[in-house]
Amino acid sequence: MPGQDKWHENLRAGFDLETTSPEPTEARIVTASLIVVDGAGNVANHQEWLVNPGVPIPPAAANIHGVTDERAQRDGLPAVLAVSQIAMQLNQLFEADIPVVAFNACYDFTVMAAEAQRHHVVFGDPRPVIDPYVMDKQVDRYRRGKRTLADVAAFYQVPLQNAHTSAADAMAAVGVADQIARKYPAVQIPATELHDAQVQWKKEQAAGLQEFLMRKNPNAFVDPRWPVALD
Repeated sequence: MPGQDKWHENLRAGFDLETTSPEPTEARIVTASLIVVDGAGNVANHQEWLVNPGVPIPPAAANIHGVTDERAQRDGLPAVLAVSQIAMQLNQLFEADIPVVAFNACYDFTVMAAEAQRHHVVFGDPRPVIDPYVMDKQVDRYRRGKRTLADVAAFYQVPLQNAHTSAADAMAAVGVADQIARKYPAVQIPATELHDAQVQWKKEQAAGLQEFLMRKNPNAFVDPRWPVALD
């Protein structure tokens, strides 16, 4: 049996949201995917939600994820029901210490926390979370180029088809996290320890970016909180 530190060879889940806005405290969920994979990377459970967010979906957002207002209103679950179901599934994973992988996790989990607050849904402390965006910046901090999911997936040779659909992005996030773990033994630590390490890495990364931005804007601020940035 794989050791406890080999989180990438045990049960883990990929999570992704597509929403109405890039601002996580304002965004409403439009689609969600939660995909549990086994130690070999095979899909053990796959859940998807199409949500009627209760607010208009801006054309710019619809152009990215492909879900129109008409479709969401016709086929989507009411937001309060979808948020309740997603939160329940995530809570169960975290209570079982099954890590949830999300690329740029602070966006998705801040959206979840805000939506849970908005709809009076119980959403516990998201832990352990594994964020390949934070990990990649830590283990290969001087690599040039963009670090979007598409760019990072291409760098680690992880297939990503139908990008900006929640299911494809969730699976790609797992694939990228796995590849980072295979390449860098330093992240082959128990998932709860890796979660704590990422909290610190995110603080350091935010401080570095803030220092850079302040060269042009003395008032620049980069939020160091992870995986939830919600007051």
